Amino acid sequence: MSEEARLSATPAGVRLAALDSIADGSARNFVIRMRAGRFHGFVVRRGGAVHGYVDRCPHMGLPLAQRLDDYLTPDGDLIACSWHGARFGIGDGACVGGPCAGAGLTPWPVKVEDGMIVTSER
Repeated sequence: MSEEARLSATPAGVRLAALDSIADGSARNFVIRMRAGRFHGFVVRRGGAVHGYVDRCPHMGLPLAQRLDDYLTPDGDLIACSWHGARFGIGDGACVGGPCAGAGLTPWPVKVEDGMIVTSER
């Protein structure tokens, strides 16, 4: 049997979780199984705002976290790739350090709607 495809996008309107299920200043992993394959992404919460990204480092194509939900630097100011030390801005996903110069994370459009984190259109 062939390996299931790893997708890079989701449809809009998928309800992921309550905003309060992610502590302010932290991140959470989401895996969504769809007919065409599985999507791996994560959401970072900053107050009432959320930022979503595809869980794939632009340097080597690996998932960013080696431990579940461990996407941020110890001070919580940046997204970190635990494999090779790349660092990314939370608001824009741009590489700010490490072996990914000029690259960035792939955005995963998410928003907060009625207290729920929901996928949105680009």
